[in-house]
Amino acid sequence: MHSEVVASRSADQRDSSRESRNGTPTLDAVSLAIIQQLQEDGRRPYAAIGKAVGLSEAAVRQRVQKLLDQGVMQIVAVTDPLTVGFRRQAMVGINVEGDVESIADVLTGMSEVEYVVMTAGSFDILAEIVCEDDDHLLDVINKRIRALPGVRSTESFVYLKLKKQTYMWGTR
Repeated sequence: MHSEVVASRSADQRDSSRESRNGTPTLDAVSLAIIQQLQEDGRRPYAAIGKAVGLSEAAVRQRVQKLLDQGVMQIVAVTDPLTVGFRRQAMVGINVEGDVESIADVLTGMSEVEYVVMTAGSFDILAEIVCEDDDHLLDVINKRIRALPGVRSTESFVYLKLKKQTYMWGTR
């Protein structure tokens, strides 16, 4: 029985390191289970995760480090912006003339911008902005985003109340 567990672990370790055709890592069931454990509690001890997924503490530590190194996941503290002095959040839809990626790159460098995605649809880019207040939001949109060469138009969606924010989608 012990050799079966070791063989299974070796197979799991090989499976977890494969890449799909588009170059992204292919995750096996054990890696997904580790991610789920960390999504429930990012400070959960490796020994407890190992017990839940059937690996040793050392094997979990190795898997977690590999997932971090591959960019599959991050372990971060998530705050409620309202509790740390940021009173205004908005999603900004941006239409671009020319190179969308260059505008997206500039947005990713702005400290107020928390999320940037290039889209197909009504907007070329969606950017989530977190600001101290309405004046700060206006400054970011009007003087920094709209002033970028290639930005044709913006539409802002100001958040009134956050009803749900979850990070559990990574293992469904």
